[in-house]
Amino acid sequence: MMAREYDESDAKTRPRRSTRPRSKDRPSHDSAISALVTTVDRGRTTCITDEGTVIVSMKARELGHQSVVVGDIVGIVGDTSGKAGSLARIVSVQPRKNTLSRTVDDAAKVERIIVANIDQLIIVVASANPEPRRGLIDRFLVSAFHESVTPIILVTKTDLAPVPDFLQEYRDLGIKVVSTQQNGDLSEIRNLVHGKTSVLVGHSGVGKSTLINALVSHAQRMIGEVNEVTGRGRHTSSSAVALPLSPELKLVDGWIIDTPGIRAFGLAHIDPDRIVAAFGDLAEAAAECMPNCSHAEESCALTRWANPAGIANPERVARLRSLRSLLEIKLD
Repeated sequence: MMAREYDESDAKTRPRRSTRPRSKDRPSHDSAISALVTTVDRGRTTCITDEGTVIVSMKARELGHQSVVVGDIVGIVGDTSGKAGSLARIVSVQPRKNTLSRTVDDAAKVERIIVANIDQLIIVVASANPEPRRGLIDRFLVSAFHESVTPIILVTKTDLAPVPDFLQEYRDLGIKVVSTQQNGDLSEIRNLVHGKTSVLVGHSGVGKSTLINALVSHAQRMIGEVNEVTGRGRHTSSSAVALPLSPELKLVDGWIIDTPGIRAFGLAHIDPDRIVAAFGDLAEAAAECMPNCSHAEESCALTRWANPAGIANPERVARLRSLRSLLEIKLD
């Protein structure tokens, strides 16, 4: 039997996936409406317009790997009626004025953005159960200074224990420290958050959700408990969520953004020199330092200023160095 001879008719070519020519032209989406992102969950994004319409959306493919986070101002097209079962598309994300981010992988400096476009970072700590952890407070402050966000320290559960003495050091930095207790007067806190976009951060179990339920009657956030064995809280928020202070969804009244309880907050993505710049009076002194100064050695200009006869407050210099040192050590 003779072997079969093959010719070009036997060759098979894979058909093209599409006969439709691709175009680099993208739609302008001039009809897109503006909205604020309030939640992001498993590919579905909840947004609210200036008129108070709540719209469920998904990110358009043309945005590629660009992330959409709570607090973003986005452009939406498609079914923007807000009716049950409707789904719109997010086609643009406006430039962010700032972000709250943390490093997920310190070695690779993988940055994860938690929220965007905020005015205030409210660091919630409990006076007891769980005990306040100074290291996490410092890391939140570093992030706030880096993004030019106003930090506020809020102490809860003062009916269980007094406000810790070490918080006076933060007051010396010009950081506002307020306190509350169960069924306490929240008028000062209401005034602080009115008309602002405020993000609440802190360990699980410090009372963030309880506080939000008191400030925002329509929040209906789950309240967690503290594990009596570990002293740590049980996570009740799995993702960030923005809640309008006004039940009528009047955006100008302000927003509170609740975040999941955080036990680790990496800072490897932050430039240490940005921390010095956050202290206006100290930045002026640091300008006299030698290039690549770590601001910790004896030759540092801050050392000359940080004395009773100097211009800078010694306690402020010590606190600055403590915050900056967080960026130069391996984080836990």
